[in-house]
Amino acid sequence: MPYYRVVGEVPRKRHVQFRKPDGGLYAEELMGEEGFSSDSSLLYHRYLPTAIIKAEAVEPLVTATLAPNLPLSPRHFRTQDLTSAGDLITGRMLLSGNGDVRLSYATSDRPSELYRNSMGDECVYIQSGTVRFESTYGVIEAGEGDYVVIPTGTIHRWVPQGQVNVLAIEASGHIRPPKRYLSQYGQFLEHAPYCERDLRTPQEPFTAEGEEVPVLVRTRGGLTRLVYRNHPFDVVGWDGYLYPYAFNINDFEPIVKKTHAPPPVHQTFEGPGFVVCSFMPRPLDFHPDAVPIPYNHHNVDSDEFMFYVGGDYTARQGSGIDVGSISLHPAGFTHGPQPGAVEAVVEAVKQGHTVTSEMAVMVDTFRPLDLGQGALSCEDPGYAWTWAR
Repeated sequence: MPYYRVVGEVPRKRHVQFRKPDGGLYAEELMGEEGFSSDSSLLYHRYLPTAIIKAEAVEPLVTATLAPNLPLSPRHFRTQDLTSAGDLITGRMLLSGNGDVRLSYATSDRPSELYRNSMGDECVYIQSGTVRFESTYGVIEAGEGDYVVIPTGTIHRWVPQGQVNVLAIEASGHIRPPKRYLSQYGQFLEHAPYCERDLRTPQEPFTAEGEEVPVLVRTRGGLTRLVYRNHPFDVVGWDGYLYPYAFNINDFEPIVKKTHAPPPVHQTFEGPGFVVCSFMPRPLDFHPDAVPIPYNHHNVDSDEFMFYVGGDYTARQGSGIDVGSISLHPAGFTHGPQPGAVEAVVEAVKQGHTVTSEMAVMVDTFRPLDLGQGALSCEDPGYAWTWAR
C-alpha cells in the first residue's frame, strides 16, 4: 500500500516491551513481504500467534483442475447459471487460471470459516450483496462494486448479509496499484484515476474470544486446517504499509480521448503476470469522425477475461453477452464488436447519444488461461460463431 497507517494501540518504538494492563507482554507479529525487503506491518497480539494445537490436511470442496483452451476458441460463460455448495471461500468455482492467477466465482449467504491464503494476495470483487470482511487488521464493510484487496497471509473471514456474489482473483504474488500511478515515494499522482481518499481500510481493532479455533490455510502444497489455542482476532493495534483495503469501482475516474482509448487507460491493479481493469460509464469518443466503439483487436501477448457487471453492452449486442456474463478472448484470436454494432453506435451518436453505461471488470493475463470446471459447466457453446452470423 502507498501510505502508512496506525490502528489501535502501538508502542512508541518497534520491537520494545509493550505490556498489557496485567503487566504481561503483548506478542509482536511482523507481516512482511519479500523477505523483509518490502512493505510490512507490525501487529500486537494478546496471545501468541504461533500457538497451534492441531493440524490436518483438507480435501477441497470444489474441483480445482484446469484444462487447456483447446481447440482455441473465444468463450462465453454465464455465471448466472452457477450455484455454489459452500461459502465465499470453500464454494469458489474455478473458472480459469494459470501459474500466475486463478479466477473463481462464488455465491453464498453463509459465513465462511477463518482462512489464510499463503500463496498470494487476493482481490475479491463484490458483484452483488453486502458482506462484512473480518480480519486480524479489523473490519471492512463491503458491498456491490467493491474490490477487497487482501494481503498474503491475512487471517480473515467473510460474513454475508444475505446472498453475495463475488469474483475472486487469487494471485501467485502481490496485487498493487500500477506503478505509473505512483510517485517514487508511493503517493498517487495527479493523473491517476483514483487516489488514497478512495481506499477504505480497517479503522479500529477487531477482537473475538475463543479457544481451539480452526483456520483453513492454503499453501502451494494444498489445504491444511490449523487449530489455534486462542482466537487469532486478538490484535490490540498495528501499524505499517501492509493491510487489506476496499476500493469501489464507482470511484474509478475514467480517462477519455477524442478517439477510442485502449484498455490500459482502465487499469486499476497489477499483479504477477496480469492486470485488472475497470470499465466504467464515461463520455463517448468526441472526435467528429470518431468510431466510438472498440476496434477489432488482437493483443498478441494476452488472454482477455472480461466480467460484465452492469450497464448496456452496445458493442456486444447479438452475442448473448449480458450482466453476469464472462467472455474469454485468448491470444491467437482477433475480437471486436458484433456485426452491425459499429454502424449502430455511429447512428446513435448522430441522434444525440453521448455516453456509454457499460461496466466491466477485466483481467488480462500474459500467459494463456486454462479452463476450470466452473466455466465449462456454464459455457454458451455457440458464442465463438456469433461474429459470422
